[in-house]
Amino acid sequence: MLPRRELLQGSRHAAALEPLIDLAETVLRTWEPRWSPFLAADLREEAEARLASLSELRLRSEGGHPAAERRRLWLERSETAAKEAGDLAEDGSVAGAVAGLMALEIAGNFLFDPATAEEFRAALTAAGAPEGEVGDLWLRGDRGAQAVVSAAAAAALAEREGQVRSVPVRFEARPLAELRPPPPRAPRRLSTVEASCRLDAVASAGFGLSRSRMAELIRQGAVRIDWQPVGSPSRELRVGERVQLRDRGELEVLTIEPTKRERLRICLERR
Repeated sequence: MLPRRELLQGSRHAAALEPLIDLAETVLRTWEPRWSPFLAADLREEAEARLASLSELRLRSEGGHPAAERRRLWLERSETAAKEAGDLAEDGSVAGAVAGLMALEIAGNFLFDPATAEEFRAALTAAGAPEGEVGDLWLRGDRGAQAVVSAAAAAALAEREGQVRSVPVRFEARPLAELRPPPPRAPRRLSTVEASCRLDAVASAGFGLSRSRMAELIRQGAVRIDWQPVGSPSRELRVGERVQLRDRGELEVLTIEPTKRERLRICLERR
């Protein structure tokens, strides 16, 4: 049995980690590698950090494209050769086909009734796709959206019809190679001098938006800190914290140093 109490101590996602610990115990007991469902980025990062302390367990992840936020975890015993899971991609992740992943096209005419990513995701749920079977999803202009889904979800939804807002859509399964995800961002360092470490001030400089627009996005729930929702523009940032802005990537606070004029020089990395 795994040290469950220690693994869960201080966790922000204890209830969601319990099934992953159960899965790890099954893998260690049966010697059979397993895939987890798709996990949100904050849960996946915490699960990887906590389960990585188990020397007998090895973890890898796959989300269907290099910059994927939502990913499945591959759990196997350390003694099991990685090749049993299939060839590894250049970044060390398990190949998408081995992960049982497919692309799903959600096709419709959204020229006159645009929809959000959340509305497309809700349409997949309404069509019968469980949350754990759907990975990243992104918009494709007025043509609809694309998503990474499990092979089982792709088979269940393929060629079916649904609706997003007032627009009828058709679900079409595709190989992962036909995905057109947003291009990954190359990390870039920048610095800004601010009167304080307020979230709206630092994030507006880091993401290149006006402070008023950034404050509006924060209040709308489009901004997270270390994947946790935040609704206050006045929230003070600390070194090591990461700020995620929907569809615009992530900022990490690297250093905060006082200047001679009693202001703060903040070094950031955007990716």
